Amino acid sequence: MTDAYSPTPRRPGEHVLAALGLGAPAFSPADASPHTFPGGGRWRTEIPSCEGPEALAVVLAEAERLDVPVHRISQGSGVWMLTDAEITEMVAETTERAVELCLFTGPRGTWDIGGSVRTDSRGAGPRARGHDAVAGCVEDAVRATELGVKCLLVADEGVLWALHRARLMGIVPADTTLKVSALIGPVNPASYAVYERLGADSINVPSDLTLDHLTGIRRVSAAPMDMYIEAPDDLGGYVRMYEVAELIRRGAPLYLKFGLSNAPGIYPYGSHLRTLALDTVRERVRRGRLALDLLARHGADGAMAPLGSRLPGFLNRFDLNDEKNED
Repeated sequence: MTDAYSPTPRRPGEHVLAALGLGAPAFSPADASPHTFPGGGRWRTEIPSCEGPEALAVVLAEAERLDVPVHRISQGSGVWMLTDAEITEMVAETTERAVELCLFTGPRGTWDIGGSVRTDSRGAGPRARGHDAVAGCVEDAVRATELGVKCLLVADEGVLWALHRARLMGIVPADTTLKVSALIGPVNPASYAVYERLGADSINVPSDLTLDHLTGIRRVSAAPMDMYIEAPDDLGGYVRMYEVAELIRRGAPLYLKFGLSNAPGIYPYGSHLRTLALDTVRERVRRGRLALDLLARHGADGAMAPLGSRLPGFLNRFDLNDEKNED
C-alpha cells in the first residue's frame, strides 16, 4: 500500500485510450468526497456473510495468506442463529486481531409468517413486523453486547432508533456501533441523512447507485458508507471492481464490502450449508485481493484507514428531547 492517497489515480486503460483519441475528461474536484474516517483514511474493508467460528477461521487464515487487510467481518443469519459459545469464540478471535465483528439482530419480515413479503411487491421486506419482532431484535442486541459484540446490523428503522436510544441510556455500551443493512439501504441523500440521524454509524447503500448518486449523498452526510463491490445475486449480482478507485473518491469514508455473485444464498445458515459457507467466504477474501490489486495498479491504494479502527466520528442525530416533549 502507498502512504498517501492520490486524488487523481490512473483510470483503467487510460494511456491506451488517450493515444487512440478516446481519453476521458479530467476528474472534477467538485464531485470528490471531502470526508474521511476519524483518525484518517478514506476506506476500510469488510468481509460479509461469515456465519460462525469455522467460517471466521477460514476468513482470517485466507486474509493472512493473501495479505488482505480486514477492518470488519459481518454475519447475516442473526445473533439468534449462534450459541453463546460460538459468539464468545468469534469475539475472542476478532478482538485478538483488532477486527470489528458485526452480527445481525433478530427476526426479519422475510422469514416471518406474513404473506406480503412473498408477493411480487415484497411487502414490508426484511423489516421487523410488529412489537414482538422489535423485541426479538432488542433481545439479540442486549445478548450480543453482553457477550462482547461491538457492532450490530439492523434492517428496520424502528429497531435502529430503539437501539440508538438504548445506547444513549447505557442499556447497551456507548461504543456499540449500528450498521444499516443493504436490505433496506437508502437510495437518495434525504433518506441517507435520516438513517444517520436515527443512529446509524455505517449505512449500506445498494450497489446499483451511480457515481453521481454517491456525490449527492456526500453533500449532505459524512456518515460512513458501506457498498458491495461485488453484490450477491439477491442484491443484483453487480461486480464493480474497476470502479473501486472512483467509488472511494466519490463515496469516502467507504467500506469496501466483498460479496459474491453467482453463489446460492446461505441465510439462515446451518451445518447443512457448511461446505458452501466455507467455500464462499474463502472466495470473498480472494475477491478482496483482486480489488486491492486493481487499486494498487491504478495508484489509488493509499489512504486506507488504520487497521483496528472502527468508530465513525461525529455524526448528526435527532434530538431525543423532541420525543420527550411529545410525551
